[in-house]
Amino acid sequence: MVSANKIEILRIAETVAQEKMIDKSIVISALEEAIEKAAKSNYGEENEVVVEINQENGDISISRKMSVVEEVKNKFLEITLKSAKKINGAAQLGDVLLDPLPAIDFGRIGAQAAKQVINSKVREAERERQYNEYKDRVGEIVNGIVKRSEFGNIVLDLGKAEGVVRKDQTIPRENLRNGDRVRAYIYDVRSELKGPQIFMSRSHPQFMAKLFMQEVPEIYDGIISIKSVARDPGSRAKIAVHTEDGSIDPVGACVGMRGSRVQAVVNELQGEKIDIINWSENVANLAISSLSPAEVLKVVLDEDQNKIEVVVSEEHLSLAIGRRGQNVKLATELTGYEIDILTEDEESSKRQEDFSIKTNVFIDSLDVDETLAQLLVSEGFGSIEEVIDAEESELLAIEGFDEEIAAELVERSKKYMSEMDEKNNKKLEDYKVSKDLINFSFLSKAMLVKLAENNIKTLEDFAGLTTDDLIGYLEDRSDKNSRVTGLFEEFNINKDEGDQLIMEARKIWLD
Repeated sequence: MVSANKIEILRIAETVAQEKMIDKSIVISALEEAIEKAAKSNYGEENEVVVEINQENGDISISRKMSVVEEVKNKFLEITLKSAKKINGAAQLGDVLLDPLPAIDFGRIGAQAAKQVINSKVREAERERQYNEYKDRVGEIVNGIVKRSEFGNIVLDLGKAEGVVRKDQTIPRENLRNGDRVRAYIYDVRSELKGPQIFMSRSHPQFMAKLFMQEVPEIYDGIISIKSVARDPGSRAKIAVHTEDGSIDPVGACVGMRGSRVQAVVNELQGEKIDIINWSENVANLAISSLSPAEVLKVVLDEDQNKIEVVVSEEHLSLAIGRRGQNVKLATELTGYEIDILTEDEESSKRQEDFSIKTNVFIDSLDVDETLAQLLVSEGFGSIEEVIDAEESELLAIEGFDEEIAAELVERSKKYMSEMDEKNNKKLEDYKVSKDLINFSFLSKAMLVKLAENNIKTLEDFAGLTTDDLIGYLEDRSDKNSRVTGLFEEFNINKDEGDQLIMEARKIWLD
């Protein structure tokens, strides 16, 4: 017979369910499975054993499932109609009935096996409960106690579960000891074989945003909204706030009386310096505010390229860039635009250089004099394609241009593009560029030649590139001389367009 009495079994199930915070029926199910395993060991694995525990009184029934047949071929799973009627007088051919088995004595080995089954089932249920509880809490800040440190990763005891703060998600130079109570932001919860993994962070930008929500009632109530956050964890951060209520100063509300609100956040972030600025729909104004404390003299916005050119005085250049490029890096993250800092002299030189390059393009390509080429550049024309695509009225609006000059310019532009197309076709043939890349409709012939010149000759080669490879990047944000030129920089594509090109190529290649 089963070693524990009926009432004790129910009491054990109740206690385990409460302790592990899982449903009592799960524990009963685990007990049934454990008894079933022991019964199979006792009566033979060939039997299809069924165990049921009555949750009201603790009665345990052990049976084997048998099919009623005319001729028995498998004595462990089948029974004749005559024998079946002895168990159940109403039995018919084709029925499946339960043949009661005597109670069993677990014994030491059986009890150990049963314990393993129960522990396994309970652990599985506990993991599922933890996952279901925390999967909907992504984006929340929770309190935890430092339990241990593993290779720089911090394991937090959350009470009902454990969370992990990876080394790259901790605040640099922060020294957390066992037993310390800390707050952290849940950014991901995954169900894995070893149980639910709750990934937490103290360096995530949204950790700071949620801290402000806890400290500033106006943010919690939705009167003030946090539009953007940028952090260099443990050092400096910028946060842009906005309100539709004209009677409230969003920056002042976040700072609090004598800086009490922002100071509470600063203390939690180990002294991280926080710049709070007013959000603006006007990107130029937002860029000016985000580069504080530097004073900006001029802003040139290029929405197509997702870039902002900011001009500052020589005295404010170091302030605008910040230590190791920190200030401009955070401003870039906050605005979502790549910010290029120039002094007045640099800006003037760049404008002159850009004007000269465009002028020479028209002189060389269209065989026109310098004056006419300069007129085209002054009126905003930067490429041969723009001349071809221009309305006649746009060309006639240029001082000194008549219908004959306008028509001749368009004709020469088309002729030049046709000749370039022939040259590019020849180059693609010489470079042996693959058909799959040539047929990739998102790239012009000039782009294909540029790729071939850099040994990118197949769609697979192109799909392996990154957006930075196309548009260029700075190896060191604080040093403009460290810029790596992008393959498509001369074609003026922006980051979004670069992303789309790479993704389309990868999609076609994978298909």
